Amino acid sequence: MNSAYLLPHLITLPRLGEPSIGYISVVEAEGALPFRVERVFWTYYTPESILRGRHAHHRTEQILVAVAGRIVVTAETPDGTLHTFRLEEPNVGLYLPPNAWHTMQYSHTAVQLVMASQPYTETDYIRDYDEYRRVWAPLAGH
Repeated sequence: MNSAYLLPHLITLPRLGEPSIGYISVVEAEGALPFRVERVFWTYYTPESILRGRHAHHRTEQILVAVAGRIVVTAETPDGTLHTFRLEEPNVGLYLPPNAWHTMQYSHTAVQLVMASQPYTETDYIRDYDEYRRVWAPLAGH
């Protein structure tokens, strides 16, 4: 595998509290995340039969958090390796670099919070898999 690109990986976010009073997770310090957050959005009430995502980005980095329910994320890196992550703890996020083609499948009760490094721009999205391979495969030496 070429190290010229970043890999998807889990990030444990701070968790303060205890079972008797509950918990809070906060991200506020510069450098707490691998990028400066420019956009936040969330998805919810997604039917379990729906596969979302099916795209990559040119520039946008993201951290996905299942603040409720369960989300199974499959990410493909430029060398064709598939990585599967099961998000179900609200203090664990998945870092997705721009070069990861990804899909998400949700439990019906899932609420996904996404922190993104870029404001929304349609031209940043790669929605065609063949285009994704054309753009990112050269980093994997293909």
